[in-house]
Amino acid sequence: MTARRPAALALLLCLTGGLAPAPALADPPWRHGLTLLGTPKYPADFTHFAYADPEAPKDGLLRLGQQGSFDNLNLIVSGVKGDLEGEVPLIYDTLMTEALDEPFTSYGLLAEGVQVAEDLGSVTYRLRPQAKWHDGAPVTPADVIFSFGILKENSPLYASYYHNVAKVEAVGEREVRFTFSETGNRELPQIVGQMPVLPKHWWEGRDGGGHPRKPTETTLEIPLGSGPYRIAKLDPGRSITYERVADYWGRDIPVNKGRFNFDALRNEYFRDGTVLIEAFKADQFDWRSENIARNWATAYDGFPAVREGRIVKEEFPSRGSGIMQCFTFNLRRAKFADPRVRRALNLAFDFEEMNRTLFYGLYKRIDSYFFGTELAASGLPEGREREILESVRDKIPEKVFTEPYRNPVNGSAEAQRTNLREAVRLLQAAGYAQRGGQMVGAASGQPLTIEFLGYDNSAERVVLPYRQQLERLGIKVTLRIVDPAQYQNLVRGFEFDALALNSWPESLSPGNEQRDFWGSAAADRPGSRNLAGIKDAGIDALIEKVIFARDRDELVAATRALDRVLLAHDYVVPQWAAGVSRTLRWNRFAHPAVLPTYGGSGFPWTWWYDRTLAAKTGAAR
Repeated sequence: MTARRPAALALLLCLTGGLAPAPALADPPWRHGLTLLGTPKYPADFTHFAYADPEAPKDGLLRLGQQGSFDNLNLIVSGVKGDLEGEVPLIYDTLMTEALDEPFTSYGLLAEGVQVAEDLGSVTYRLRPQAKWHDGAPVTPADVIFSFGILKENSPLYASYYHNVAKVEAVGEREVRFTFSETGNRELPQIVGQMPVLPKHWWEGRDGGGHPRKPTETTLEIPLGSGPYRIAKLDPGRSITYERVADYWGRDIPVNKGRFNFDALRNEYFRDGTVLIEAFKADQFDWRSENIARNWATAYDGFPAVREGRIVKEEFPSRGSGIMQCFTFNLRRAKFADPRVRRALNLAFDFEEMNRTLFYGLYKRIDSYFFGTELAASGLPEGREREILESVRDKIPEKVFTEPYRNPVNGSAEAQRTNLREAVRLLQAAGYAQRGGQMVGAASGQPLTIEFLGYDNSAERVVLPYRQQLERLGIKVTLRIVDPAQYQNLVRGFEFDALALNSWPESLSPGNEQRDFWGSAAADRPGSRNLAGIKDAGIDALIEKVIFARDRDELVAATRALDRVLLAHDYVVPQWAAGVSRTLRWNRFAHPAVLPTYGGSGFPWTWWYDRTLAAKTGAAR
């Protein structure tokens, strides 16, 4: 997740203070923050983020509803902890934390200073002397080294993300250095600061039963943390309650001032989306993000609490990220290997009719892997983007130079017929034939079938209309709904035909994570985010152009080039996006006058419990 700026000579990473790059030094200066877009907004002596109120009261309980469950509290190994990924920042601090009013700028959290080698071949973090675990033990370089080893060894995400970290070592009492296997990668010094730091002494100790703790095994033992909250109460599979740590070591450092204001947070878990809505209406939890258009349009307006203003419906802009949400086909399966088949599947998707009848016209069709950002390709390539594409011309489809990507347009009977006829033509060209109302392999006679995989009943609403169109082509379609844990395991092992609802969120600063999204090396690595199974030399080359772009203009051009080539292969059938976050809340909470530019609502970390509003709304039940 990188972003670029012009840089002379080898000093490509601009740090703080607005200073011009200095001549090569034996010891680079210590800085309080890192940015990939120029000079950080906040100086070394800043007191708090502009979107956080340092006078915010510390009070109240926030109740959140989650669909899904969890089976243990192991927050180390990706995939074994159900829906607890979002709880990591509550418990474990990181070396740096990102500002939400700047694109990809980080300031010290556990680290008070950072030092970047001039060739970007290493980065050194200096820990704050006051940083400590909840048991009072100091956070040390040994904890950082332990955390990196455990996470990289056992998490496919971290293994890919930190692939180019060759060595981690203590170089002082409070200093730890990451040395990279390559130089010039502008993102690496910053993204290693995103890693959660775990307590080495706790994980190498024994549990309450006297058994050695094993970081890779499941557990319901409450973990030791360093963050603003600790787990106070646990009802396995049903709820987790977090309490604010009164003597939290980082409460008053600049990046935290005015944040983490709730005395307690409770996550309630519900297995069914319909039950989740009814629980919200019954005041079983306080805040809901609504991502189903029908619910937003019809499920709440007749509810008395909404009419009375006790529930607030509010949209917040989504400016900080782009997205590709799509029907995702597993290219590891031969039936999806031919791009003509994949294009035929897009021709059969009638988004316009679905948007009208199901989504109340609230969505736009996605036409970019970076939809909603300046990084999205459009028109024909020009300038630096074309130069980048020319450099890999022998590895990419020729049509990227002559044909802008466009999704098929349906929405009428005539358009449907035209697009379905073209879909049949493409399928026949790919070796299929229609026989007895079925689309079958012309040589094998085997029918073309697609099983869509989903994890809740909302998948039915989007797959069933699509199935009707696909069946007009003679393609047999089924939908399989499994529980979230099983879904996660199937997806991690690439055991699916197609995913009914899948998305890749993108930051304004794409970088190393693109290797995990689309890179050939990730295609067959279980747990990677290359769910489609893309293996393409041209895309691999363009990913490197993104990662090693020398300035912001080059980054934008390289990302657009990557976007254009991904689209040209028709790997997925793009779905829809709103461009806003739709939320509902029981009116008991207040927020600063300034909301984060790139953080949507900023909820919940900069909000607080408002006793005056709560008195009018009614006590939580």
